Amino acid sequence: MTEISDSSSLHDSTRIIVITGLSGAGKTVALRALEDIGYFCIDNFPPQMFRDFFRLSAAGDSTRRVAVSIDVREKGFLDNVDASIDSLRKDYDVEVIFLEAERSVLLRRYKETRRPHPLSGLTDGDIQSALELEIEFLAPLKDLADRVIDTSSYTPHQLRSLITEAYAGAERPGMGINLISFGYKFGIPQHVDLLFDIRFLPNPHFVEGLRDLSGLDRPVRDYVTGNPVAKRLLEKLEDLIPFLITEYLKEGKTSLTIGVGCTGGRHRAPVIVEELRDYLSSIFDLEIRVVHREL
Repeated sequence: MTEISDSSSLHDSTRIIVITGLSGAGKTVALRALEDIGYFCIDNFPPQMFRDFFRLSAAGDSTRRVAVSIDVREKGFLDNVDASIDSLRKDYDVEVIFLEAERSVLLRRYKETRRPHPLSGLTDGDIQSALELEIEFLAPLKDLADRVIDTSSYTPHQLRSLITEAYAGAERPGMGINLISFGYKFGIPQHVDLLFDIRFLPNPHFVEGLRDLSGLDRPVRDYVTGNPVAKRLLEKLEDLIPFLITEYLKEGKTSLTIGVGCTGGRHRAPVIVEELRDYLSSIFDLEIRVVHREL
């Protein structure tokens, strides 16, 4: 494998990762993992354009970590790819990652997804022959690789975790948590991961002096949290939600949206969301965003 030069001519502030390898080996998963940790990612980028792109990028002082993928979808892109990457290495910190897997695993993955292989048009649809042809086409890139990863035994989540651990460093992302209070009579928010209906709690709307207030006002918050059923609810949520967050973090999830709904979205739901925000902030060092949709 090619060693990266420690030449003084390197643009130390620009980091370039080239993702390549066999179709079905996980290039898309790897590229998305790099995107999630702050890399500017380009899929199926022509190697012949590398130098011009990175020269303009560095001059503009706008892109410091870039990941590009190369595959056989456009076979013409592979012409002289070794020369293009070797030339780039003279001036930039470049690492080439080659993903591969056992042929039986790649065949199974293609059968499961029912996707055609990019080279199946050259082999009358025979995936086995297409894989052999792809291995031949990509041999120069494998020879250039700094790291070859066999993904045969990896799930997508495990591959994502591997890439994140290897390249995030101190900038490894956590998970953004979105807490949304809402009223069911105005509809359920879209793209909610976890949804809790708390309409069974006593409604401050029917309490003299509380109707015109909201769940952000102390009298309403005291009324809701003072109820024994609400106390039990919070105990259960404060046990369940941290457990789920911990497991989602292990999986590599980068965003979690939790919806809490009552009838009108003005009293009970905002109270529970505020209680959850305070509790989760005390035990997790994560970005927590709160939206009270009806307030």
